[in-house]
Amino acid sequence: MTSGLWELVLHGIWVTVQLLVLSALLATVVSFVVGVARTHRLWIVRFLAGFYTEVFRGTSALIMIFWVFFVLPPAFGWQLVPMWAGTLALGLTYGAYGAEIVRGALTAVDPAQREGGIALSFTPWQRMRLILLPQAVPEMIPPFSNLLVELLKGTALVSVMGMGDLAFSGNLVRLALQESAEIYTYILLIYFVIAFLLTRVMRGLERQLKAGVGKAPRKTVPAQARVSDGAGAVKVGGGA
Repeated sequence: MTSGLWELVLHGIWVTVQLLVLSALLATVVSFVVGVARTHRLWIVRFLAGFYTEVFRGTSALIMIFWVFFVLPPAFGWQLVPMWAGTLALGLTYGAYGAEIVRGALTAVDPAQREGGIALSFTPWQRMRLILLPQAVPEMIPPFSNLLVELLKGTALVSVMGMGDLAFSGNLVRLALQESAEIYTYILLIYFVIAFLLTRVMRGLERQLKAGVGKAPRKTVPAQARVSDGAGAVKVGGGA
C-alpha cells in the first residue's frame, strides 16, 4: 500500500481507540450504577435497574446505533456527531451487560461480610465502599476483560454511520486497491493486537487488585504427598 493509504488506516485505528476508550468509560459508569442498583434494598430501584438491563441486553447494538443517529434528530430536533452517537449507543448497550457482572460479583461476596458491616453500624454506602466493592471488584476483572474485547469488536458497527473507524478505513483501502484478502488480513491482525494488549493490561490490573486485598495464589499439595491416617485426618509427608 502507498503511504497515503497507510495514513488512512492509521487514522482509522486512532478513531477506533478513541471510540473504545469513551464508550468503555461510559459503560463502566453505567455498569456500576445499574449493577449496584440491582442489589438495592428498595424494590422499585431494583425493578428500574432490571428493566434497563433487560431492554438494552435484548436489543441489537447496531439497531441502537441507527436509533441514536437517525431517529433522535427528527424526534428531538438535535443531531449527535457520529463519535458521540456511537459512544452513547455502545456505552449504554455494553453497560447493561456489565451491570450483570457487577451484580453477580456483589452477591457473591460472603454474606458474613455484609453482616459484619451491619454489626459495626456502617451505613449502606459505607458497607458498599469499604467492604463489598474492595472484595467484588477483583472478581469483576476477568469478565470485564472479555466484555472490553467484545466492545472493541462492536466499534466496527459505527462504520454504518460513515464514521472513519478502522473497519470503514479498511473498506476504503479495499475499494482503492481491489484487494480483499490482503487488506482484511491486515485489519484482522490489527484488531487482534489491540485485543491482546487489552487482555494483558486487564490481567495486570487483576493481579494488582487482588494483591491489594491480600489474595495470594492458592498452593495445592500434590496428591502423592497426601497420606490418610487411621483417624481419617490428612497428613503430608513423603518419608516413612
